[in-house]
Amino acid sequence: MADDAVLLRTEGRTGHITLNRPRAINALTHSMVRAVDAALDAWERDDEIDVVIIAGAGERGLCAGGDIRAIHDDARAGGRASVAFWRDEYRLNARIARYRKPYVALMDGIVMGGGVGVSAHGSVRVVTERSRIAMPETGIGFVPDVGGTHLLAHAPGQLGTHLALTGDAVGAGDALLLGLADHFVPSERLTGLAASLISAAPAEAVRRHEAPAPEAELAAHRGWIDHCYAADSAEEIVERLTACGEPAAKEAAETILTRSPASVKVTLAAIRRARTLGRLEPVLEQEFRVSCATLATPDLVEGIRAQVVDKDRRPRWSPARLDAVSDADVAARFAPLPPGEPGLGLTD
Repeated sequence: MADDAVLLRTEGRTGHITLNRPRAINALTHSMVRAVDAALDAWERDDEIDVVIIAGAGERGLCAGGDIRAIHDDARAGGRASVAFWRDEYRLNARIARYRKPYVALMDGIVMGGGVGVSAHGSVRVVTERSRIAMPETGIGFVPDVGGTHLLAHAPGQLGTHLALTGDAVGAGDALLLGLADHFVPSERLTGLAASLISAAPAEAVRRHEAPAPEAELAAHRGWIDHCYAADSAEEIVERLTACGEPAAKEAAETILTRSPASVKVTLAAIRRARTLGRLEPVLEQEFRVSCATLATPDLVEGIRAQVVDKDRRPRWSPARLDAVSDADVAARFAPLPPGEPGLGLTD
């Protein structure tokens, strides 16, 4: 490959994809998305390949998400490169979800945003004691995408809403509780797992190497989470969190109030709409419309500036308060694409 940001190899009847930008925690670029998609296409038609494994290079994680600095620069310049990137990325997420062969995702270390998209839709999803999984988009003025609203909408109770609005990261136990992963394998056993997949079926290979998962920390908080996040509006959610008397709930309210108010409200609407849409494909189409609309908003550029570019951690959101974001503002993010802008073609 001309671009070594994705390394491909076969071993026996397994195809290996390694995201290879370790200094950027393997953040996805458009060329990486295309390379992964091309590999999946080729291996799906190759009778010599039975299993696909995706992992990340380095010690820090599978993938920290999309290359948000590139998205920042594109949005600031009024470009359209991000739209093309998302179109191919979301189509890749759909391909992974319906892949005909076992797709084993080694979700070791940091797995956020786009990293969730290339792993949590797979058929065999493995977490370790080092896993930290999140959809942190409200903190950069964006909205969970890559099928994240589909995954979180189908988590037990209101756990997915809690993670979507706060952007908090969870470990292995909570990832299993939320339905974002299937198996816990200690990180020291991942090499052995990959070797076993050469000759053993995925279920047998995982059984040889998995271990009892850590406790799901959020399980003990289901009471206040389910009550507070069932409120009709983001404002009422914050009020309930503040008033319920649980220190963790108060902390969640304070976190939400640091996020982009517009992103919080759009995210809440996206999660609730995703529940009614049911299948992944229409949810991805919805996310594409929301992402395209969000590209033109000031909060996306400002959020990435504050978190990644200048790193002052002091974003100036517009609007600055939840009650200043109207229902019309939220609805506008879900509007049909402009004439001439093709969708993903997943529900045609």
